[in-house]
Amino acid sequence: MKLVFSFAIMIITSLNTAGQSSINHQLQKKIEFMFAEDQKWRIESEKILNGEKTEYKENFINRQLAKTDSLNLVEAKSIIKRYGFPGYSLVGEGYSNDFWAIVQHCDDDIKFQKQVLLLLEKQVKRNNASGQNFALLQDRVLLSTGKKQIYGTQVRYNPATKTAKPLPTQDSANVDKRRKAVGLSPLNNYLKLFNKN
Repeated sequence: MKLVFSFAIMIITSLNTAGQSSINHQLQKKIEFMFAEDQKWRIESEKILNGEKTEYKENFINRQLAKTDSLNLVEAKSIIKRYGFPGYSLVGEGYSNDFWAIVQHCDDDIKFQKQVLLLLEKQVKRNNASGQNFALLQDRVLLSTGKKQIYGTQVRYNPATKTAKPLPTQDSANVDKRRKAVGLSPLNNYLKLFNKN
């Protein structure tokens, strides 16, 4: 009787484990490192833009930023080739979002961003990645290819007036409907986030 009971527990445990997604901790660590480097130099660059003190010279920051983006692009391509877009089930929500941010900064390779966009869209449809991130990357790619954006996520900030305005947007009268569909706040609320700075 004990043997049958133990066997039943083993089967239930196996079924529960099989139903759970397998988080890739090694990939999480890689993304964490890439994102930390990505943000480090952007934070330093932001300090200069805001007139804050930094221990680095502007030219050095710009070189480090370009170097980091270049290295991250190589790593991001390797990750995409091996795993596709790393969604929530593979690396968790936070690391998936961090990977998206890294790709968002791969502006020197629009072809790669387009490739990731298609993979990201599939994951969004499976509720395995962020619809908001999809919208941000979609707008960035469209503008980079000389087209109008869809969701109004890419803005131009005017430091003199301390206000932000969206870059050219398709059918701007209906932009909030499209934003709502992917989980974004209304455009005016979004712009206020920039205007507070």
